[in-house]
Amino acid sequence: MPAIGIFVLFVLLSVGGGLLLWGAVDSEKRDRQVMDRGSAEKAARRDTDEDEDERRGF
Repeated sequence: MPAIGIFVLFVLLSVGGGLLLWGAVDSEKRDRQVMDRGSAEKAARRDTDEDEDERRGF
């Protein structure tokens, strides 16, 4: 009988942990910013100026 209790506890922890992980990942995507390609490139290269980009032809 104790083996069944341990098995049930293991199953509940496995399912509960998976649901908690899913909830954490789902909450991260709620604050996602949608931007166009130019804005995304600019955000990815924050260490450059627009002046440098214009000189290079971007």
